[in-house]
Amino acid sequence: MKKWMRANKGFLLFLMLFGIFRTAVADWNPIPSSSMHPNLLEGDVVFVNRLAYNLKVPLTDIVIHPTGEPQRGDIVTFSSPVNGTRLIKRVIALPGDRVEMRNDELIINGQAAAYTALGHGVESIQGVGDLAAVQVSEAVGQSRHAIQFLPQIKARRDFAALVVPPGEYMMLGDNRDNSADSRYIGLVPRALLIGRAERVLASADITGNWMPRAERFGMSLYPKQ
Repeated sequence: MKKWMRANKGFLLFLMLFGIFRTAVADWNPIPSSSMHPNLLEGDVVFVNRLAYNLKVPLTDIVIHPTGEPQRGDIVTFSSPVNGTRLIKRVIALPGDRVEMRNDELIINGQAAAYTALGHGVESIQGVGDLAAVQVSEAVGQSRHAIQFLPQIKARRDFAALVVPPGEYMMLGDNRDNSADSRYIGLVPRALLIGRAERVLASADITGNWMPRAERFGMSLYPKQ
């Protein structure tokens, strides 16, 4: 074993440095579910900037130094405060914000979000079938992005007003009625943030024919408004 390690020390060093790079600098994140429809699709692989918010000790949630502040509208990967599962959602409310939801509509700091119809889509849910999805643009302050609703299914469409404590964030999925987000897992402490998702690196239709979706390669997650 020692002989093999000596003979392959260059390769082992590469693996170690590559692991540190992935856990401290940049990473990629496959999208396994529909919780960020219509913006992220199952089979997308997104590039994640791990230095966007925090410099951490590799392989831990120990923050060495903050490097930036999460902004409303950022798409963020983070560890679930419930079970540590890696999730990807959108930052909706920041520390100090007063936020509530009434019948799927957000109100932040007393200002109701503005909604503009975009069209319709189809959402396939296992055990249920194809459902009609209503797609709209949601504008909260300077943040504007597409989301969708599924009026036919039971979902948590209301919550009472709360003030986000210091160092915590409210995360919601863009597929608003089909996402296990802060309405279910609670607010997310800053130390659990992994990084900011920047763009789609590659994509394949994993729920269909597995063909590449070349039109999504390199696509920015923050199109110009």
